[in-house]
Amino acid sequence: MVAEHTGSGLSPNPDGSSPDTLVSASRGEATTWSPLSPGHRWGRLDPLWRALAAVGSGLAQLLALPPFGLWWLGPLSAALLLLAVGGTRARRAAWLGAVSGATLMVPLVHWQDIFGVDVWLATAAVETLYFLPLGMGLAIVARLPYWPLWTAALWVAQEAVRARWPLGGFSWGKLAFAQPDTPFTGYAALGSSPLVTFAVALTGALLVWTVLRAVTARGRPGILLPAVGLATTAAIVLGGLLVPAIGRPTPVDTVTVGMVQGNVPNAGSMSILGERMQVLRNHAGGVHDLADAVRAGEYPEPDMVLLPENATDIDPFMDPTAAELIDEAAADVDVPLLWGMSRLNEDGTRYVQSVVWDPETGPGDHYDKRFLVPFGEYIPYRDFFTRFVSRLEQVSSDAVPGSEPGALDVAGTTLAVGICFDVAFDPAVRDSVAAGGQIIVIPTNNANYNFTGQTEQQLAITRLRAVEHGRPAVVVSTSGVSAVVAPDGTVEYRSPEDALDIHVAELTAMEGPTVATRVGAAPEALLSALGLGAVVCAILLARRART
Repeated sequence: MVAEHTGSGLSPNPDGSSPDTLVSASRGEATTWSPLSPGHRWGRLDPLWRALAAVGSGLAQLLALPPFGLWWLGPLSAALLLLAVGGTRARRAAWLGAVSGATLMVPLVHWQDIFGVDVWLATAAVETLYFLPLGMGLAIVARLPYWPLWTAALWVAQEAVRARWPLGGFSWGKLAFAQPDTPFTGYAALGSSPLVTFAVALTGALLVWTVLRAVTARGRPGILLPAVGLATTAAIVLGGLLVPAIGRPTPVDTVTVGMVQGNVPNAGSMSILGERMQVLRNHAGGVHDLADAVRAGEYPEPDMVLLPENATDIDPFMDPTAAELIDEAAADVDVPLLWGMSRLNEDGTRYVQSVVWDPETGPGDHYDKRFLVPFGEYIPYRDFFTRFVSRLEQVSSDAVPGSEPGALDVAGTTLAVGICFDVAFDPAVRDSVAAGGQIIVIPTNNANYNFTGQTEQQLAITRLRAVEHGRPAVVVSTSGVSAVVAPDGTVEYRSPEDALDIHVAELTAMEGPTVATRVGAAPEALLSALGLGAVVCAILLARRART
C-alpha cells in the first residue's frame, strides 16, 4: 500500500504545526505526508483501504460490546473510523460512516428479528443513518489543530442525538456500553456515559496521533512526541481507575433483598404475551418458593422481594383473581413486594408499572416506565403503520410513558427504579437516584430475547449505571438474566436464562450523589457543543482559505 498526498488544507497536527516532511526513498525528494490532510490518498486502492478500515471500525465496536466483551477494541473502533474518513471529501466520508455503522448495527440488533426481519433491518438502517454525519464531521475536524479532542467530542454528539430522536431515541451500541467493568468505566461517575464515550474515542484518536508522530519522527524532539502521546493515553486510562473515588456516596445500611425470576412459557418467541395467567402464577409461585426456602433456613429473611417487569400482564386492579394471587404471595413471604404489571386506563391505554405491594395494606406507591419501546409497547402513528404491517396489531393497547422519577420507598429503603428500556437512557436512573434512590433496581422482561445477546447487552448497561451513581444494582428478569451488581460494576450473582430462579442478596444502601448524578447532562451538552463547534470552525476556515 503506497500513501499518496494531494492537497495541503489546514494543519492536521494537534499542536497546530504543519505536517511533517518526509523524504521519499524512491524519488529522493521531500514531500509532506499526513493521512488526515484534505486530498490524501492511500495509493491506487484508496477506496478499498478506506472501506476495509470502515468495516474494521464497525466490527471492532461490535466485538467490544457484549456478548463478546472485547472492550479494548473500543478505542480501536474510533481510530479505524478516523483513518477511514480522514483526508477524504465529505460525500465519501458519509458513505464510509454508513459502512461502519451498518457493520455494527445489523448484527448488534439482530435480536429484533423476533418481530420480523423487516423490523430488524429497519431498526439497523435507522441507527446506521447517524454514522453518515459522524463520518463527515470526523473528516472535517481532522483538519484542525488538536483534532483528537474534536473527533472524540463528535462521538458524544452523535450518541446524544441518537438517544433522543426519533421516537424518543435508541441508544444501543454506545461506545460507553462496551465498558461495563474496565479502566474507562470510572468516568461514568464523573460525567455519565457521554464522558466514557469521550474517553474511549479520545484514546483511539491519540493512538492515531501517536502512530503518525512515530512515523514522521526525526531527531530527538520528534522522537519524544510519540512518548508524549503514549503517556497521555496512559493517563486517560489511569484516570478512569481513580475517578470513582471523587465524591463517593456514603454507605448507610445493609438491606436484604429477595429476587424472583418466575420464568415464562415459550421463552424466545412472540407467543409469551398470550400466556398471561401462567406468567402470573409462575411469579406468585416463585414468591411462595422463596418463602419456603427462607423458612427452611436456605436464605436469610429478606426485607423486600423484587419481581420483574410484566410479572403480571393481567391488571390486578381490575381482575380479582390476579389481586388474590399477589395478596397470597405477599402474605406468605410477609414482606413488601415490588411487582411489575400492566395497569389499564379507561381510554384503553396502559402504564407499564412497578407497584409496591404490602402484605397488610396491599398496593401502594408505584413507578411508571418513562422510556417505552416503539412498536413493542406502543405503535406510533398506529393507523398508518398497521395498514402496511398487520402483525403490529398484536400490540393491542398502547402504553403511555410516565413522567416522575422512580424513587420508591420499600421497607424503609428508597429504591431507584428504572424499568427495562429505561436503563439505556441517562436521565431515567439519574433522576431516580437524585430523588433519593439508595439501590438501583431494574425490573425487566427479556423473554422475547433469551439467548440472543440482548440480555448481556442490557446487563452491561446496568453495570455502567452502578458505577455512574455509586450504588449496587439489581436486575430482576422474567426469564433471565437476573443479576446483582456491585457499585464498582462487578457482577456478584447472575441467574441462568429460561429457568425459574430465586435468590437473596445482602446489599449496602448508599446515600449522596456522585459527581455524575449532581451535574446531570452538562458534560454531554458541553462535549457535544465542542464537537459541533469544531465542525463549524473548520468549515469557516476552509472557506476563508479558498477566498
